[in-house]
Amino acid sequence: MFNIERWQEIFETLRKNKLRTFLTGLSVASGIFILVILLGVSSGLKNGVTSQFQQDATNELGVRTRVTTKGYKGLNPGRRIQLKNEDFNMLSSTYDEFLEYKSSNYNIWGGQVAYKNETGNYTLRGMMPDGQFIENCDIVDGRFINQADLDGTRKVAVIGRKVKTDIFKDEDPIDKYISIWGISYKVVGVYSDPGGEREESNIMLPITSVQKAFNGGDNVRHIEFTVKMSENFDEAVELSKNLSLAIEKDIKQKHIVAPDDEAAIRVWNTLEEAKKIYSLIDTIKTVFWVIGIFTIIAGVVGVGNIMIIIVKERTKEIGIRKAIGAEPLSIIAMILQEAIFVTMFSGFIGLIFGMGLLELFGPQVDSPFIKFPQVDFPTAITTVFILVFAGALAGFLPAYRAAKIKPIIALRDE
Repeated sequence: MFNIERWQEIFETLRKNKLRTFLTGLSVASGIFILVILLGVSSGLKNGVTSQFQQDATNELGVRTRVTTKGYKGLNPGRRIQLKNEDFNMLSSTYDEFLEYKSSNYNIWGGQVAYKNETGNYTLRGMMPDGQFIENCDIVDGRFINQADLDGTRKVAVIGRKVKTDIFKDEDPIDKYISIWGISYKVVGVYSDPGGEREESNIMLPITSVQKAFNGGDNVRHIEFTVKMSENFDEAVELSKNLSLAIEKDIKQKHIVAPDDEAAIRVWNTLEEAKKIYSLIDTIKTVFWVIGIFTIIAGVVGVGNIMIIIVKERTKEIGIRKAIGAEPLSIIAMILQEAIFVTMFSGFIGLIFGMGLLELFGPQVDSPFIKFPQVDFPTAITTVFILVFAGALAGFLPAYRAAKIKPIIALRDE
């Protein structure tokens, strides 16, 4: 039984070897400290990457076109491929069962916007109602573009919070009219975006209105979809990959582009990119675990060495215990308890310092790549189990040797 007398005995044993115990404990504590910090950094990396993907839908497919770089079917290279409304309609109907949200887009950069005496240049984004969900826009006031706006070619606008602050100051913008290159648009909503001010410096308009008001005809700048997600992430990634290949093939065939011309048609797949990056982060986390565990092993070796010394110094005591009837298991338990105590005590110090440092400075780390590094509760519990296992491992060999000592030989030891 592990009672108060046993505690006193452990402390007395360690006191006699205090220098060795201190150095060994420092090694274990530093190992756990390094492991906790590394795991916190990997968590911060994941948070940073996740926040970047949250700026838009993570299951997005997008289509953009550029200039052909290869001749094909009698056509010379250097042709600019222009997407049309019919391209969007074709893709939407062909792959409807696999798609969740759909929007064609006609963007204009540097739109001149005015309200009363305030003016500014902002990106105009002609889009469809589903664009709200593809772009992860949250409506904070009013509403977003709807189908009636699209069908009626209405001159309505949804502005970002940055635009509201710049143009309207403290005034309520809903139902007010802004001038875009001299054309009046009624503000029907204000949105926020996880991307911050850069994404909130846009003005969302019905694409039909933008095409008509700014001589866009039936041209489309780019097309965006989101893929229907399944419960299995790998299946969703595979579906997204197959859809992107099929869409690229269809657009190339329609616009007579060489199948191997990779520059003319670009289909981006955020879900596949997300999987690559998350896999990389998991790899980094695994490397950090390996580094931390090897650091802990260095400390565990030290614990094992000090326990061997302690067993050697207590050979006579162990012999007496066995002579008066102590079982080998009780001898093993005695040594293991001391090894686990040293490891656990030192490890907890490293754990507390590591988690304390992350709690203190983690909330202040907010960069595009690392955000709020921290160690969650399951990871902390896992670290505790590692400590227990490491302590038992460190003490097992010395404990086994102690259990094998013959009483008569031990009693002769000087």
